[in-house]
Amino acid sequence: MLEPSKSTDSSGMDEFGYAQTLDRSIGKFASFAAGVSYISILTGVFQLFYFGFSMAGPAYAWSWPIVFVGQLMVALCFAELAGRYPVAGSVYNWAKRLASGTSAWLAGWLLLLSSIMALGSVALALQITLPQLWSGFQIVGDGTGPFDFAMNGVVLATIMITISTLINAFGVKLMTMINSIGVFVELVAAVLLILALGWHVARGPEVFFDTAGFGEGHDLGFFGVFLIGAMASGYVMYGFDTASSLGEETKDPKRTAPKAILRAVTASFLLGGLILLFGILAAPDLTDPKIGAADGGLQHIVLSVLGGPFGKAFLVCIVVAVVVCTLAVHAAAIRMMFAMARDNNLPFSRQLSKVDPVRKTPTIAAIVIGVLAVIPLLVNVMQPAIFTILSSISIVLIYLSYLLVTVPMLRKRFLKKWPLRHEGQDEVGFSMGKWGLPVNILAVLWGGAMTLNLIWPRPEIYNSVPPFEWYFQWGGVLFVAAVTIGGTLLYRLKIRHQTGVLAEHAAAVAAHPSSGEAGQPQPQPVRAGGGAEGGLDPMEDDLEPQRVS
Repeated sequence: MLEPSKSTDSSGMDEFGYAQTLDRSIGKFASFAAGVSYISILTGVFQLFYFGFSMAGPAYAWSWPIVFVGQLMVALCFAELAGRYPVAGSVYNWAKRLASGTSAWLAGWLLLLSSIMALGSVALALQITLPQLWSGFQIVGDGTGPFDFAMNGVVLATIMITISTLINAFGVKLMTMINSIGVFVELVAAVLLILALGWHVARGPEVFFDTAGFGEGHDLGFFGVFLIGAMASGYVMYGFDTASSLGEETKDPKRTAPKAILRAVTASFLLGGLILLFGILAAPDLTDPKIGAADGGLQHIVLSVLGGPFGKAFLVCIVVAVVVCTLAVHAAAIRMMFAMARDNNLPFSRQLSKVDPVRKTPTIAAIVIGVLAVIPLLVNVMQPAIFTILSSISIVLIYLSYLLVTVPMLRKRFLKKWPLRHEGQDEVGFSMGKWGLPVNILAVLWGGAMTLNLIWPRPEIYNSVPPFEWYFQWGGVLFVAAVTIGGTLLYRLKIRHQTGVLAEHAAAVAAHPSSGEAGQPQPQPVRAGGGAEGGLDPMEDDLEPQRVS
């Protein structure tokens, strides 16, 4: 049905006018591992299982296949784009090919902010597992105080982000080596955990068809709480674009990146879904309140079922998954910041796009991302609901950024401008063919519905604990609106007037005489994106001349 096309080893960077400045050393498994580790089955499933279960009980697990089908539609669209343009900051650069300069910049801006928020929320997952592994990891208080859980989570997350910053700043080879080993451990652990939980199944699948009283008293009944609980599944299956965002550092990226995207999301669905299935079926007592508590959840089920050293060994594997997930999220955020900065599309672009000559990695960007990721943690340090708040906001931002790719892509399909007709099949790594239009439509409908569901100002997500204030409940809406409107104004009023590939990152910069220095060659303007082929101008709404900074 959906066949990969033959491809060359072309990186696609010439389409954007970029020079090769990063280290192209990532192989097929490392590319796949990057997508898997961002999605991170063990991190995501274990981090918010308690939330989904507390909202809708065992039947919340139905949200897993629903989210997979929706995200698979998005992943297929991204695979098609990755087969043509596997470059750093993929979503941002793809939007440049499909939409206006403002839309492209906003897609990159929202995804960059989402990655920074996600980096903090993923690192927070250590708090859900480490204290259950050993009480000594509860550094702040004894865990019984109203803010012990949140404050200790911030401490552990800050330590993890610091380690991730050092590893990512050192170079992509070290990061991918650790990441690949970690993903291998995670995949093996996931398979063993599925077998172990399956061996201890204590009930039949009928529990998935029983609402068990959940939703009583809610305006929309069980459907209402199911929509809330779906956030737990929505939090897991995104970030598969990381495989393409590392495309400039991947060998044969036009073939490798699309396959890595699809394999990552499919493997995550299968393994994560089986863990959910057998975890619920093996739980000794589904009425145990610890299953729906942040300090219990699926970890509590594993320890209860497997017990002792065996159960704790799996918790160690979950910690490994959190570590590699943090590394992958950090790496993706760095590539997005680097991609926007080399187009002179961020403040301090020259510094943020600087590539270390020895390590071949954007070291300054790695450090800045690490520092920025800690700020939301410190702001919410006294907020017991920090896990759900940061998680939900990060998902909303990433779904919006994905829509800024899938919507203009769909528009181009209706206008018969996508796929680009003049491109030969030997230049394309993946194509959906006749299935492209229906898949794209479903991707847009899914993205819009899920964004609305996640941003809805429900107290269960944004204001679940005292003090119950309106600005907490509407905090997600206000924050997303502020960064979207503020970002648009920043671009329209300032950034767009300076947009252009920085000279040190341009593939080729012609020279011409300038009145400033008689006889001295000066760089000519290099348009961000290198201009679009087939009349598709990636900066079509930017009327100001662009220049090399």
